[in-house]
Amino acid sequence: MPEYKIIMPSKPRIVLEEGNKGVFEIDGLYPGYGHTLGNSLRRIILSSLPGASVTSIKIDGVSHEFSTMEGIKEDVITIILNIKKLRFKMLSDEPQTVTLAVKGPKEVTAKDLVVSGQVEVLNEDQYIAEVTGKVNLNIELKIEKGLGFIPKEIMQKDKVDIGTIAVDAIFTPIRRVSYEVENMRVGDKTNHNRLRIAIETDGTLTPRIALTRSIEIMINQLKAIVDFKEEEIVEEKIVKSEIKNKENENEEEKSEDDFTDILKTRTDNLDLSTRTLNALTAANIRTLGGLARKRREDLLEVEGIGEKGINEIKKVLSKYGFNLKE
Repeated sequence: MPEYKIIMPSKPRIVLEEGNKGVFEIDGLYPGYGHTLGNSLRRIILSSLPGASVTSIKIDGVSHEFSTMEGIKEDVITIILNIKKLRFKMLSDEPQTVTLAVKGPKEVTAKDLVVSGQVEVLNEDQYIAEVTGKVNLNIELKIEKGLGFIPKEIMQKDKVDIGTIAVDAIFTPIRRVSYEVENMRVGDKTNHNRLRIAIETDGTLTPRIALTRSIEIMINQLKAIVDFKEEEIVEEKIVKSEIKNKENENEEEKSEDDFTDILKTRTDNLDLSTRTLNALTAANIRTLGGLARKRREDLLEVEGIGEKGINEIKKVLSKYGFNLKE
């Protein structure tokens, strides 16, 4: 009977990395796994990496998108199409407002936008419109974070103010992603796979980070399905030891069973906001014990958690007598 041996793939190797374009290779994949892994990563890269986009536009003197404006070369639809090409990088999870106020005659580009410290315009040379007359052009943009592509019909769930124009939101920071699979030799076999992934981003993140985050998302999704209880048990023992050492001598000791039950309390049973709960679940933090094991710095690295989320988590932990790890 032939010996059965599992061949593990290599770590991603950088073939090309120039600006917002990158090509990476993974060698030694089991026969057929090139397409299995490549197609999965491609779908995750396109659909699950967060980005920022314009979700609504308000132009002074314009009531709907089919309007025209005196002294402006472009009609409103053309201006909207130009604005949708703008790419933003947001440091905050909260919606931000970006304004534009110019007086003609002038050629207007993204460099004329007035942004807060939480927003960065990546393509400042992007053309917006040309003011041909001595008129004012005042525009207000709403910028939000999200995933993938969301049509304006879904973005505009509630009634909007007169003059506010909802637009299709292109949140994904990925412009293009493709993959190729070719056979390679591993030992005496020539049918193992080499996976080559090509990624082009909009500049808000590097191709390497895009690939790394997509792999992390895949791992976290699979972990959520199988639910690694061993990890929770290890965390539970570590947290139990640390907390017991910090207990006040005058504090009434809890029984072993009660303490274990508290540490096993799942995060979805805690009084957490939907945003914070979703971020913790995506990071595979599913119990009170696992949460108390984390440091403040660890949680700030979790996508979707900022200072507001940290304060919320501290408040919840304090109800159970716990604090974040120092």
